[in-house]
Amino acid sequence: MALPPQKFREIVLQLLYSQDFTESSPLVVPFLMEVVKVARTHVKEASAKAQAILQRLGEIDGQIQTISTEYSFDRISKVERTILRLGAYEYLYEPGIPTKVVLAEAIRLCRKFGTPESADFVNAILNKYVETTNRPQTV
Repeated sequence: MALPPQKFREIVLQLLYSQDFTESSPLVVPFLMEVVKVARTHVKEASAKAQAILQRLGEIDGQIQTISTEYSFDRISKVERTILRLGAYEYLYEPGIPTKVVLAEAIRLCRKFGTPESADFVNAILNKYVETTNRPQTV
């Protein structure tokens, strides 16, 4: 059964978020399978995307730090930081996802896992990211 892209993003977000607390989180996969009600294959695919994001974390975080001039990167909440990382990655490394979708999904994730204020903050940072970063063209 196909997994909706929104649910897939939520799994990626939760995997990335868990990495902020511990590098090795063996309980996260069974937890996601039980609570989110997804198959192991979907979690494995989400884990592969999370690992791809983590491999580019230095680059992505550096870009976010450059854009977030009014807020120190360390002051950004873990949820917002994780959503920014996911959005920046999708914008830069998955050009098949339309920019509007990247932004809308980041806002949706903030509203679900954060606060309305965090959605405004993430939207502002990602909009500036989109304006200042050259996106590769889809092939």
